[in-house]
Amino acid sequence: MASALKIAPGDSVVTLLDDARAGETLTLAEARLTLTQDVARGHKVAVAALAPGEAVIKYGYPIGHATAPIRPGEHVHSHNLATALDATLDYHYAPAPPATLERPAEASFLGYRRADGRVATRNEIWVLPTVGCVARTAERIAARAAALVGDAVDGVHAFTHPHGCSQLGQDLGGTRAILAALAAHPNAGGVLIVGLGCEENQVAALVEAIPPAARGRVRALTAQASADEVEDGVAIVAALAEAARATREPCALGELVLGVKCGGSDGLSGLTANPLVGRISDRVVAADGSVVFTEIPEIFGAEQSLMDRASDARVFDAITGLVNGFKRYFLDHGETVSENPSPGNVAGGITTLEEKSLGAVQKAGRGPISDVIGYGAAARARGLTLLEAPGNDAVSSTALAAAGATVILFTTGRGTPLGFPVPTVKIASNSGLAERKPGWIDFDAGAVLARGFDVTADALLARIVAIASGEPTAAERNGEREIAIWKRGVTL
Repeated sequence: MASALKIAPGDSVVTLLDDARAGETLTLAEARLTLTQDVARGHKVAVAALAPGEAVIKYGYPIGHATAPIRPGEHVHSHNLATALDATLDYHYAPAPPATLERPAEASFLGYRRADGRVATRNEIWVLPTVGCVARTAERIAARAAALVGDAVDGVHAFTHPHGCSQLGQDLGGTRAILAALAAHPNAGGVLIVGLGCEENQVAALVEAIPPAARGRVRALTAQASADEVEDGVAIVAALAEAARATREPCALGELVLGVKCGGSDGLSGLTANPLVGRISDRVVAADGSVVFTEIPEIFGAEQSLMDRASDARVFDAITGLVNGFKRYFLDHGETVSENPSPGNVAGGITTLEEKSLGAVQKAGRGPISDVIGYGAAARARGLTLLEAPGNDAVSSTALAAAGATVILFTTGRGTPLGFPVPTVKIASNSGLAERKPGWIDFDAGAVLARGFDVTADALLARIVAIASGEPTAAERNGEREIAIWKRGVTL
């Protein structure tokens, strides 16, 4: 017999937890439904009759409107459900009573405490090229230096990109801001900046953009001014690694900075993995830690629920400005604000952007939003911070790392091998993915369906503590360490 989950009492659809055939019966608390057609796991089935134009309710909120008559037991998807999103909106400040977050039992991880008080989960040397022209040079330096420095540090990594020249204004500023923020990251015990010499993103300007407190562990090399830039780079990295030797020590859970992200979502992401990560976010916030979330186009349709959690009117205004500004960015480029979900999302059961967003925002838990920051900026407040960045996995995860995240929790229903500068914990929304791709996945959130949220959250927190203490993620074992920088403007 097929099984399904109804999320909120007033929902007009349920989500299937297994593949089901036409004629099978769903037994729900309020009714028995006979399926009128085959429906795949993660997809929706109507529990009430819906007329054309009527709002379809999931998570207790509208996820669009019916485009045709829908009978109970019928599959609800792109053929009979459409988005209701359109353009920018006027929002009103109506703060909800703050959620009470229970302080978790004392937990700690083994981290590296830096001189400025921040705590790192890795002690690595990072090689950052100013421009794509020396990307391969940076990789050669990192590869040779890694073999030379041994276990003095946890690793030597080059983070390459194609930008840094032929850029203007906001684009060049964004590239510089991301690289400067990465150079100041606590997980980097030392940083080598490799420049070419003639690029727009000049080494001196990039170093000037790095916070002064971090510049002492940053060195720079200009390839055009070196007789052998690789040999010189390796020597610099070797010296940085020797100076960066450090020892792990117990650190409280509240000294983690979590980045939360979803990618390749399916119809179960909003039922298992995302709310599970939301519970971890609540535990870290309750422990006086920091959680950063982003993917602004993937909160369209769910933004009011976040705005109601703004800690004050200033934060509310910043959220509304960020959301409407991002919508205007779409409209100015001739695109609709609802041009989402992706083909993989749709195949997994997500129909509209409202549905995707209502599932995605659950990663941020229930706590108040304490701050809003721009692209390339570092998180500056404890609690929840909303970061300006698009939904693209690589761009937004890079921005989370640049904001100071020392661990990224990345939920996925379809799977992805990508990893980023900091430990990236891949959390499967369904057990099938976890079983099929053990080389990609670090944790199976499908266990929520059998074990419940509390037990599964305890298990996930234990996994996060182990990874923050040095256990490698699947992406780290696979050598998946990438960055991507948001390209918004013209190219010269």
